[in-house]
Amino acid sequence: MKCKVEKTKNANEVKLEITIEANKFEEAIKKVYFKSAKYFNIPGFRKGKAPIQIVEKYYGKEIFYEDAFNEVVPSELQKAVEENKLEVVSRPNIDVTQIEKGKDLIFTATVQVKPEVELGKYKGIELEKVEYTVTDEDIEHELGHMQENNARIITVDDRPVESGDITTIDFEGFVDGKPFEGGKAEGHELEIGSNQFIPGFEDQIIGMKIDTEKDIKVKFPEEYFSKDLAGKDATFKVKLHGIKKKELPKLDDEFAKDVSEFDTLKELKQDIKAKKQKQYEERAKYEIEDNAIKVVVEGMKVDIPSGMIETEIDNVIKDLEQRLSYQGLKLEQYVQMMGKTMEEVRKEYEPQALDSIKSRLAVEKIVEIEKIEASKEEVHKKLEEMAKNYGKDVKEFEENKNIKDYIELGVRTEKALELIVNNAKIVEPKKENKGSKSTDKKSSANKKESKTDKSTKTTKAKSKK
Repeated sequence: MKCKVEKTKNANEVKLEITIEANKFEEAIKKVYFKSAKYFNIPGFRKGKAPIQIVEKYYGKEIFYEDAFNEVVPSELQKAVEENKLEVVSRPNIDVTQIEKGKDLIFTATVQVKPEVELGKYKGIELEKVEYTVTDEDIEHELGHMQENNARIITVDDRPVESGDITTIDFEGFVDGKPFEGGKAEGHELEIGSNQFIPGFEDQIIGMKIDTEKDIKVKFPEEYFSKDLAGKDATFKVKLHGIKKKELPKLDDEFAKDVSEFDTLKELKQDIKAKKQKQYEERAKYEIEDNAIKVVVEGMKVDIPSGMIETEIDNVIKDLEQRLSYQGLKLEQYVQMMGKTMEEVRKEYEPQALDSIKSRLAVEKIVEIEKIEASKEEVHKKLEEMAKNYGKDVKEFEENKNIKDYIELGVRTEKALELIVNNAKIVEPKKENKGSKSTDKKSSANKKESKTDKSTKTTKAKSKK
């Protein structure tokens, strides 16, 4: 195999002209023939028994060219890439120059390669201090979760529905007097105040009595996933079959004994505070590192190849597809329910893909400049943690090259981020952000959900209706 490499007029793009010897191409043709011989039915020969020369004469000498090309080219192209130390970031664009039995196979492969990165300042950058303090509200909120998880569900039959009740209902929805798909259910459990249904629906169930019926009038949101229903008025015929309510356990020492290893509520609260503070410290570390890499990226110069962006979007879409599968949804269903095309979804993820690529390239460049390495001990420790989390023997992970490479990359990345932060000038937040960041809202103590996480959760809830 011979290979000639030349740069094209486009940035970060090279063309490889590859010549594969005639005998290698012929071997590939024979291999393909033996794989496919059983499918050829030629008069005068038993099916699959006609010699290669007869098959070529009967069907044309080019019959095996395409399959033989696909048989031999991938490995030879990969070999050429490795020999020329190219970091390819796109699918190859192939053009065949010469393909004929008895002659060398010649083709060109145009590929995009990893771009050169010109870093700006990454030591001595200015970063705002990030700090979170555990509040009494945080502790009460956590205790509330524990109460909810240990609540008793009791049947109610002596009063109408109140907020917080769990109702059992039948419902059927109508738009313009006609029922619509997905708008009917029987024996459906709905917690009033959970906001599972469209706005206004749950509020109108409050006050209903068991075995009564009611017409509930609502309006679908303008941004509702179904274009046929978005912004339209609807009427739901609802029948109430049953009411249940949660009876929360009393917060006292007995509660602490029941739900934890502690003997008193005071000890339980102290434990919650300690764990929460550790979470906040991790959150603060994540946020300041995220802010740090953003500052570094802003001062970086790089020309991102289109193929690199497309590959990153592919990875984001695969991740989305996997998360949707956990909710019982297929990617195609999600796209349809959001009222978008796959192209539109990919376009929406382009900024995220660009940010991810730039951050990765910046870290890789710092690792290269600073000669950051991951020691065997550091990698082994991470592998042990992973094995423990998955309930596996650490040897399984140590023997897996892909996992080890992934862990090594993670260690080097962590060290690069720590280097940036440790060498940064940490300043107090601007006046409007001064003071400890407290978390008196339920979700504020948790890591922010991504746009996709929110939309997939919303989609799952809406799809029930």
